[in-house]
Amino acid sequence: MAGKASARRGERVPAASLPVARVSVDVPLAHLDRPFDYQVSTEQEADAVPGCRVRVRFAGQLVDGYLLERVESSEYGRKLTFLDKVISPEPVLSPEVAELARAVADRYAGSLIDVLRMAIPPRHARVEAKPSGEPAPAPDAPPDTGWARYPFGPNLLDALRSGRAARAVWQALPAEDWPARVAEAVASVASTGRGALVVVPDHRDLARLHAACAALVGEAGVVSLSADLGPSERYKRWLAVRRGAVRVVVGTRGASFAPVHDLGLVAVWDDGDDLHTEPRMPYPNVRDVLVQRSHLTGASLLVGGFARTAEAQLLVDSGWAHEVVAARETLRAVAPRVAAVGDNDWQEVKDPAARSARLPSIAFDAARAALAADTPVLIQVPRRGYVPALACGQCRAPARCRRCAGPLALPGGTQDGVPRPAYCRWCGATEAAFRCPACGSRRLRGQVIGARRTAEELGRAFSGVPVRTSGGDEVLSTVPRGSSLVVSTPGAEPVAEGGYGAALLLDGWALLTRADLRASEEALRRWMTAAALVHEAGRVVVIADSSLAPVQALVRWDPVWHARQELAARGELGFPPAVRMATVDGSPDALAGLLGELRLPASGEVLGPVPLADDRERALVRVPRTEGRALAATLSEVQAIRSARKEPEAVRVKLDPLEVL
Repeated sequence: MAGKASARRGERVPAASLPVARVSVDVPLAHLDRPFDYQVSTEQEADAVPGCRVRVRFAGQLVDGYLLERVESSEYGRKLTFLDKVISPEPVLSPEVAELARAVADRYAGSLIDVLRMAIPPRHARVEAKPSGEPAPAPDAPPDTGWARYPFGPNLLDALRSGRAARAVWQALPAEDWPARVAEAVASVASTGRGALVVVPDHRDLARLHAACAALVGEAGVVSLSADLGPSERYKRWLAVRRGAVRVVVGTRGASFAPVHDLGLVAVWDDGDDLHTEPRMPYPNVRDVLVQRSHLTGASLLVGGFARTAEAQLLVDSGWAHEVVAARETLRAVAPRVAAVGDNDWQEVKDPAARSARLPSIAFDAARAALAADTPVLIQVPRRGYVPALACGQCRAPARCRRCAGPLALPGGTQDGVPRPAYCRWCGATEAAFRCPACGSRRLRGQVIGARRTAEELGRAFSGVPVRTSGGDEVLSTVPRGSSLVVSTPGAEPVAEGGYGAALLLDGWALLTRADLRASEEALRRWMTAAALVHEAGRVVVIADSSLAPVQALVRWDPVWHARQELAARGELGFPPAVRMATVDGSPDALAGLLGELRLPASGEVLGPVPLADDRERALVRVPRTEGRALAATLSEVQAIRSARKEPEAVRVKLDPLEVL
């Protein structure tokens, strides 16, 4: 009897109220992407709150998980295992973020736990034990002055102040102080006591935006979240948001899931930047995450940028969002003058080699005028480094090795006082006597000359002028006033005090001829981002044929026209965003097996497979946009079947990918 009494004393008893916990277990297997039921003991009843971290026994192992909800009973039909441990009673997973994570996982054919890894940072017990403080007082609503240049700008702020849901695609004017405009939208929402979330591409944009928001809502009212914070500091800031101590969040990609209380506005700046796409499964894009979040919560949405993507244009064309664009008269008053190669016949009379030269006379003239006015000059080069590849100096055909047809390159430096000859980047053989098989020329030229070589060449051309480079591991945030040459790769352009006097956009053909569906859109976005840093009296010279659509859009500063063209062309070709498309990569056998089990809608289509590197293949699967949910569901189902069978070879699935070619 004493033994039985002892056993009963040590036996765990289910909680009296809501004894069943539904848990999302941290097991990255597609066929286990569903909640599992566990029992809550009486000792855990107070701590086992929805959203807390738990540890459970799963398939004989202890794994972590998140408690999604507690219910009265389970449909499992067998005896349930008790939760092994409540790691922390802190409810880190809010119901809104859980719903958003589920929606994102379903849209991208992924699993909930993969999305939750992005949404919730790792725990730090010492940080969690400290209080987060009281929320800052609501700021005053800012004036409409900054948005008055846009006909519907004041209407947007009025909707944000009154709590009405507003969904807008904003086209920023050249040289616009976009952090200040976004901060005004944020402060309009914060003045009502609601929360706001803004996502930008990188830390330089984040620093500018945080300073602008802090000026309007106060340092205590805004917090920045980014990957470069230490784990402890990031968790501290994230907890302050989760506990409601901070209402305004600005951050990079991972902040799109930040648990902001009473969300009134979600915004993304420069949605075409590839930094907005998560490199981990299921590869969601920030713009699409925020669109989903706006739809689920009823929060307002603002998509802003100097250029416009086809996806943003689709939001406008479908009527789901309205555009905020300045009048053409306002644009003409503030836009710099943009010139392209072949704009007029006088260019060829003055400089017959303008079409083939890397720096034609119009570029030198613009640079000299800006330097004479004691203003910096921005030179955008598509690639960093020295001379990545070589081409024939006469016909520009790629220079190939005679032995293996690999690309030729220059090693740099000299040997016995003579420049070292070209070599093959595949087999390493030296090519001292190059002759072009297409035209017979012996001359070589850089196919894409990098930023360092460009800086050297310009330093010789403009002697005595300081030359700065920005790109790679050495990215400048700002440059001072005064004459200087700033050579930058796309995306690394520093902001100049007072604006640049000129911008030279070199090697435009290298951006436009990439084997990429988005090459034209991406080239225009990079050009406009650089050109927007030039003050209104400055000049922009793009070294590309003026007859091309993206060049025309830049010259007229009309990204809306280009986005409409892009969207129409993709509709004709059947490419995103006009359709929902998935890329499926894997070994030939694994890919053939998955495609054989795929049950597509009647309107679905499979393109390929085509070979990739490392003995892998890629197939494209596309359906009309109305069937996008069905495509994601069937891809998830097939992945779950393969996972349950323990297939040895993995297949990577990406929906709406940036690259499809």
